[in-house]
Amino acid sequence: MTQPAPPTVPVPPDHPDPDRPDRPCVTELRLAAFTTHRRAAFPLGPFTLLAGRSGSGKTSALRAYEALARLGGGAELGAAFPDPVACVPERARPDAQRRRGFRIGCTADGPAGPVRLDVAVQAEPELRVVGERLTADGLILLETALRDPGKRAVQAAWHTAGPTPVTRGPLPDDRLGTALLPLRVAGTTPGQRRVLAAAEQMVVALRSAFACDPQPALMRGPVQAGSGRLLGGCGNLADVLWRTRTECGRRHAQFVAAARSGCAGPVTDVLARLNGDGTVTAAVDRGNGLHTDLGRLGHGELRYLAFALVLLTGPGVLEVDPAGEVPAALQTLTILADGFDRGLDPRQQRQLLGLAARMCRRGHIRLVGAVGDGSCAEGTEGVTVVHLDRD
Repeated sequence: MTQPAPPTVPVPPDHPDPDRPDRPCVTELRLAAFTTHRRAAFPLGPFTLLAGRSGSGKTSALRAYEALARLGGGAELGAAFPDPVACVPERARPDAQRRRGFRIGCTADGPAGPVRLDVAVQAEPELRVVGERLTADGLILLETALRDPGKRAVQAAWHTAGPTPVTRGPLPDDRLGTALLPLRVAGTTPGQRRVLAAAEQMVVALRSAFACDPQPALMRGPVQAGSGRLLGGCGNLADVLWRTRTECGRRHAQFVAAARSGCAGPVTDVLARLNGDGTVTAAVDRGNGLHTDLGRLGHGELRYLAFALVLLTGPGVLEVDPAGEVPAALQTLTILADGFDRGLDPRQQRQLLGLAARMCRRGHIRLVGAVGDGSCAEGTEGVTVVHLDRD
C-alpha cells in the first residue's frame, strides 16, 4: 500500500504570476534513458495524446509517469518499478561493477514557477536511487548522489541560503528525496521556504494520478460489493455504478447521456443492483422493461463506458492517493489512459474525445492518453498530439 507523503508547508509566491496555473500540474515528461526511449521529452497539455504504432513506446511513457506519481506519493522504489530491469534500455551496457539503470524526469508548473525533477535509478545489481535533482530557474534546490555503494543511503544537499548556503545529509536510496524534504527542511529562511514550495508543487502535481486501462473481461460478470472506488482495470465498474447512481443524479445523467451516444441501441438508463450474495450487477436499461446486462455488451462498448465514467467522476470515486494536506481546489487529477482508442469504433472515438476535451477545459482534470493513430483527434479542440513515430 502506498504511504502518503509527509505534509508539506504551502508557501505562496510573493508576487503571483497571473499566467501561472494556480493548480500544480506536470507539463513535461522526460525519458532520458527508459525502455525504448532515449533523450525523449514530451510536452503535456491539459489533454495530451501520445500517438504511434505498436512498439513506439506509448505505454512505457505512461508507466514512467505512473511510477513518478507513486514516488511522489511516498512509495518505495520497488513498488513504483515492480520490474525495474524491463525499464533499462535494451542496448545499455553494464559498467565495471555490472551496474545498469535508467533515467526519467518531469517538469511541474504552478505558483512556484516551472520546477524540474530528474531521477537516475540503478536497476542492476540492486534497485536504488543513485541520483536526484530538483531545480527551479537554473538553481539546484536538491541534489543527491550515491557516494558509498555499501550504504543504503544517498548523500543529499539542499539549498538553504543564509549563512549556510547548502545543508547536507543522508537520505534513503529507495524513496524520492523530494517527497521527504519536509522532514528535513525547517522552512525558517527564504531559501528553505523556496525549497519547500518547489517540493510541494512537484509532489502535488504528481500524486493525484489515475492510471486506467479498462479490461472488458473483468466487467462482464457480477462483482463483489466493495469500497465503490474504481480500480485501474475497471473490473469493479458495476460496484462503482451502484454508488455513483445514488450519490449524484446530475453526474449520473451525464453518464447516461454519454452511454446513449456510444452504445448501440436505445439507452434510457444504466442500472446497478445489489444481489443477495453480496455481489453487484449492472445493466443498460433499453426502455419498456428491457435490460441488457453488461456481460452482453461489446468489447468497445465496455471500454467506452469505463472511460466515460472515469472522466465524469473524480478522486473521491477513483482509486487515487491525492495529497490530503492540500485542499482539493488546489489539485488537478491526471488520468493516464492507456489504449484510449483501443476497440472503439469511429463514433465512439469522437464521442469520447469530445467528452474528454470538455472535461479537461474545466481545469479540474488533465488527461494523457495513448492512441494508435493521432488523426482520430482531428477536429477536437484543445488536444495536444505527440507523435512518437516522428517527434
